[in-house]
Amino acid sequence: MKPISSFAGILMCLVFQGNLRSENWPEFRGPGRQGLSVETKLPLKWSEKENIQWKKEIPGESWSTPIVWGNRVFLTTATDQGQSCRIICLESKTGSVLWNKEIFRQLPRKKEQRNSYATPTPVTDGQRVYACFGDGSFAALGFDGEVLWTNRNYPFYSQHGLGASPILSGNLLIMTFDGSSQGEDKLVGWQTPWDKSFMVALDAKTGKERWKTNKGITRISHGTPVIWNPEGGKPQVVCEAGDVVQGYDRDTGDRVWTSEVQGEGKVPSPIIGDGFVFTSGGFRGKETIKAFKLGPIGNLKETNLVWEQKKGTPKVPSLIYVNSYLFAIQDMGIASCLQPKTGEMVWQERLGGGFSASPVSAGGRLYFLDNKGETTVIEAGPVFKVLAKNKLDGNVQASMAIANGCLFLRTDQHLYCVANSRE
Repeated sequence: MKPISSFAGILMCLVFQGNLRSENWPEFRGPGRQGLSVETKLPLKWSEKENIQWKKEIPGESWSTPIVWGNRVFLTTATDQGQSCRIICLESKTGSVLWNKEIFRQLPRKKEQRNSYATPTPVTDGQRVYACFGDGSFAALGFDGEVLWTNRNYPFYSQHGLGASPILSGNLLIMTFDGSSQGEDKLVGWQTPWDKSFMVALDAKTGKERWKTNKGITRISHGTPVIWNPEGGKPQVVCEAGDVVQGYDRDTGDRVWTSEVQGEGKVPSPIIGDGFVFTSGGFRGKETIKAFKLGPIGNLKETNLVWEQKKGTPKVPSLIYVNSYLFAIQDMGIASCLQPKTGEMVWQERLGGGFSASPVSAGGRLYFLDNKGETTVIEAGPVFKVLAKNKLDGNVQASMAIANGCLFLRTDQHLYCVANSRE
């Protein structure tokens, strides 16, 4: 065998290092469920005529985020007035549709106008793709589009529709269901607390229930859970409902702790950083961002509440923790930077527009995507600095995905792959 030349060896190392900087985007808010990416070569500017690698029309209506694994992009949609529940697989470099599969049909039920019948973002482990649709039904498919299992044992109803997304951890597919009553009194579970909110964990290989746990007295919510790995302890599922933020043993579903928050219809997902869990939301003029200390156990009420900030609270977009700062984009376009240990406001600026998508970050930048398809790119730091504003056609509520040097943006009619143009 001939020795590798020094030039070839250097080239191989550079290629390998470049691959290390690329990553998949396997679920809602990315690989760590925090909206963060290690990508460093994303485009700063784009438009309908600049840095668009491909643009593909997507049928149906859905506000799920696209997910990416290798050369595959997956997203859900609902066609036929929400009845046909589908997963679409595209080739990531060209946007070519590899398959478009109807999984099952559902009976469309009540939802808010801003919601859809396929809002939950799918999730993948690199071998299968898992999805949950508006009626609470689950499915797992192979990368070839073959349906491996379905589970329709958890019929869901909410005055708002279903907005949370499933997550994968420890070979478990975990989903939270914070709905409301479809009985005569529609306020029950919606504005009147009840005891029917629950979380379920399915075996990822078989789709069979591994555990199911009740959340106690609470109301409608739409936040997606996150996983916290305490030092020396067992992984916890940290999730919210309308009136609580809680931690559960990931493997058994046993509740470890619960704290009180107020907020019927909370949409932002919790995030973790600096030993805190940060929450956002509220209603009737009592909207706040709160930081709870992680670690205490039991019924804590507000004893582990460290601070709350009443200015610039998002009702729909999630928070993001970057470079030891906490950032928020309020629904009406007010961006904020906070000190995560104290809640002190570092800066607050108006971007304008309306926002539903949760922000993402990569390469020291923050990407705020508004409802009209315009992305404001700013520095992720203690000084407010706008780097670019980039407009695409269409309405937007789905959050971005980042993978393989590309930004994937979903509008009401298209999926875009945005990347630096190459010669």
